Amino acid sequence: MDSTIPSAFSQKSYGPRNVTTRQNISACPVCSSADVFQEAVSVADVVLWAALYPLLLQDSYLTSFPSAGELRSVRGWFERVGDLAACQAAANRVLHGKGVEALKTFLQKHPATQTQRRDSPTNATEAEVAEHVITVEEIEEAAQIWSEGLKGSPAVTERKHPVLPQEGKRNMLLTSALPYVNNVPHLGNIIGCVLSADVFARYGRLRGWNLLYICGTDEYGTATENKAREEGLTPQEICDKYHAIHADIYKWFQIDFDFFGRTTTKQQTEIAQDIFWRLHERGFLLEDTVEQLRCESCQRFLADRFVEGECPHCRYPEARGDQCDKCGRLINAVELRNPQCKVCKETPVIRSSKHLFLNLPKLEDELEQWLDKSTSSGDWTVNARHITRSWIRDGLKPRCITRDLQWGTPVPHEDYKEKVFYVWFDAPIGYLSITANYTDQWEKWWKNPQQVELYNFMAKDNVPFHSVVFPCSLLGAQDNYTLVNHLIATEYLNYEDTKFSKSRGVGVFGDMAKDTGIPSDVWRFYLLYLRPEGQDSAFSWSDMALKNNSELLNNLGNFINRAGMFVSKFFDGCVPEMLLNEDDKRLIAQVRWELKQYIQLLDKVRIRDALKCILSISRHGNQYMQLNEPWKKIKGGDGDRRRAGTVTGVSVNVACLLSAVLEPYMPSVSHTIRQQLQAPHTCVSAILQNTGTFICTLPAGHRISAVSPLFQKLENEQIEVLRKRFGGQQVCKRHSSIITRGSPGNKLRGLKAQKADKSVIDDEVEKLLQLKKQLSLAEGKNPEPAAQKGKKK
Repeated sequence: MDSTIPSAFSQKSYGPRNVTTRQNISACPVCSSADVFQEAVSVADVVLWAALYPLLLQDSYLTSFPSAGELRSVRGWFERVGDLAACQAAANRVLHGKGVEALKTFLQKHPATQTQRRDSPTNATEAEVAEHVITVEEIEEAAQIWSEGLKGSPAVTERKHPVLPQEGKRNMLLTSALPYVNNVPHLGNIIGCVLSADVFARYGRLRGWNLLYICGTDEYGTATENKAREEGLTPQEICDKYHAIHADIYKWFQIDFDFFGRTTTKQQTEIAQDIFWRLHERGFLLEDTVEQLRCESCQRFLADRFVEGECPHCRYPEARGDQCDKCGRLINAVELRNPQCKVCKETPVIRSSKHLFLNLPKLEDELEQWLDKSTSSGDWTVNARHITRSWIRDGLKPRCITRDLQWGTPVPHEDYKEKVFYVWFDAPIGYLSITANYTDQWEKWWKNPQQVELYNFMAKDNVPFHSVVFPCSLLGAQDNYTLVNHLIATEYLNYEDTKFSKSRGVGVFGDMAKDTGIPSDVWRFYLLYLRPEGQDSAFSWSDMALKNNSELLNNLGNFINRAGMFVSKFFDGCVPEMLLNEDDKRLIAQVRWELKQYIQLLDKVRIRDALKCILSISRHGNQYMQLNEPWKKIKGGDGDRRRAGTVTGVSVNVACLLSAVLEPYMPSVSHTIRQQLQAPHTCVSAILQNTGTFICTLPAGHRISAVSPLFQKLENEQIEVLRKRFGGQQVCKRHSSIITRGSPGNKLRGLKAQKADKSVIDDEVEKLLQLKKQLSLAEGKNPEPAAQKGKKK
């Protein structure tokens, strides 16, 4: 430490002092200067003492340094501060006399701050990645591996169903949070769950992992009952209708499930009731009478998600009856301030009802032991760790698992035969029952923790149910269940400057995306580009156009198309001979390094960051072509023409590599590139094996097919029409009237531009005239149009 920097050991006071004072002077424990450290223990000393406590509590730490003798004063200072009664009391309160090992449990209960290590490629920032300098050794190694080509590359294995765990393989079970069946998923739902899991599933299969990806619709609960009443259908008819809608949407987005099921099945009832009885028999269920909100107008108890009010913790005015979306705290509906029934907007009343509870406190020790192992060995996102630790830190409470509803999995207990299971007890069991519908050998996945790695993908509001409630249900059942090893949670995706809202027509929902004329691969790319990994992000039409036109069209598409076109135009469709010089080898090494980063990041489920590696590879390729100008050299002498051939050959091989790394993100584009290049079937698995191998997959003489542009420009006019179309409606606070976002005039112009039906345009004209009259009256003007001058009848 620089002795000129104010510290806990200097004479100057930078905070309240006089905690205690000693008379003698001794050396500063940092700089060993005997005349600067007066032994008055300040707040800064106490803070530093607490921070160093886990290290300095063990003598082995100081003695492990070669210059340990010089640090004796640090030990002396540490012991003097530790002699304070307040410090001793704090240490005993945390450690309970168990020593430094007890800190593990304590720290697990407290959210940890996110740090970055400069020496860790998987935590590197974009700036750090850009600083990487390719060494001579890297260049030579990359060129040597490149020259080996596809010899000995692994064979392509076809997926055969049912996919089951295999001895000696990495067996991975992927789930994405089951979407509610009562509505259409919007872009935020899609990126938070199914699309993120699909990217990782596609990547894992390319890596040769034995992987099963399952999902399905969550179909029980009040949400379904209310939707059925709203549409005049039975709950089962609603489930059938919206299950098909969900399946069609995910198919259009190219989500490659191994199986997409549903929870209204016989297997769901059997497995959920079996887990219930096992918990009951082992004493992990409690009986209690609870107060609930009941809507007298609707004549029913209100499920948690059908009551809203003010959060008792952060005062957010639209908190749900089970959780606040703003602060993330779990709440009971009766704790809400000013509650309202979401169906009829009436104020509900409190009534009593007897229910069953999962005794989470009784399972807390076992849960913490499992969490300690899972979070230390698995890939849990920072928000998943934080939310889970916050739950445990606040102390677990019994959680109600029954509800006074009709539509749900029946509780098989005689005293509760009129009730069904609460959706957050029942729904995660859907992962098991959906797998059971896929294969009768489902237990090989779900009762096999020794051989199976479980990945859960979800948005952050689902975390506590997957990291605490559901694991406790499985731990209490004591049936060797597979528990989550890797919990991947996103933040929220918003729409422009607001939230998605089906009722207000704000935002793009899954069934609307294909009607925009924008290919699903472009939607996938943009959603993954702004995937809300560390913080909330927002969909923006102008940004989507910018990223499409700059990153896809001008960067990625431009490079791949130019490489293929040069082969076709200058070399009759055959890859030319490549005689590598230092520039070529350097490019190969740069691309190989980016490929390794891509693999390291995706192995850790850093999906958005890995996508940036793809775009970096393409930028390297564009710069390489611009620097070497093969379109000029092809017109020169023999040497220049050979140089143009080498640059073209290397470039088209980079394009082939890009087709491989694009496969998880843009599967149709990836397939098109490989078709145009006539790439060998083994090239993708060869490139993505082990830590990444950039090899010459298209050798000299390889013939490619006709090439064509991969992307189209998104024009400003097209984007403006889409922005208005999905802008919805908002209330004008000044005039208390509903206006279309972007102005009614723009909406009318948009309808005309789309050549809408005359009756639709006439209706909009009438609305516009009425609105103008309302505005005129509000401003005190005559609403009738002024008489036109200078015209005769």
